[in-house]
Amino acid sequence: MYFAALLARTEDGWEASDTELDDVETLSDLTDLAREASVDEDTVLVYIEQEDAWFGVVRVDGEEDPRIYISDASAAARSSYGEILLTDELLGREPGADDEIAALEELVDLDGTEDGEPDEAMDSADGRAGADDPDPDLDHDPDAVPAGPLGDLGVLADLGLSEKQLLTLRTDALVEIADALGAAEVLETVR
Repeated sequence: MYFAALLARTEDGWEASDTELDDVETLSDLTDLAREASVDEDTVLVYIEQEDAWFGVVRVDGEEDPRIYISDASAAARSSYGEILLTDELLGREPGADDEIAALEELVDLDGTEDGEPDEAMDSADGRAGADDPDPDLDHDPDAVPAGPLGDLGVLADLGLSEKQLLTLRTDALVEIADALGAAEVLETVR
């Protein structure tokens, strides 16, 4: 189960609203949604939570690039909403690398041989990889999403929630974030 909320800072404090993410397909869509809720290009926080699995905070300040924090990147990677937040930049990948890899995989089979080419690395007697292959137990997937927190740890530091506090949040993180921001009462109206 998912829950998403917007917290927009105004002159009078914070305004909270729950939000539907059905039409959000990209980080750009999510950023536009946050900017629409912004008053005078002030700070807007988008909070997304998958119950007992992960949460993410996206901070949008005016026209600046969004700042993102995800509590557990590997759990978020298994979620359609989490995938929105896990950008190439956040993962330290070259933008568009997934498209290039997919194009290459069409040309070369997953075992590294071209179509119709025999697999010379396989030992024909027992079907196992040859002795000169690297250790098959070492799994170094450059596209793997790291387990644990990922992103901008200081995303809420100037709003009252330190990096250390952010790292300790687990379940019901939104309540603790709202308390630190002084937005607990307005949050109750949408929760």
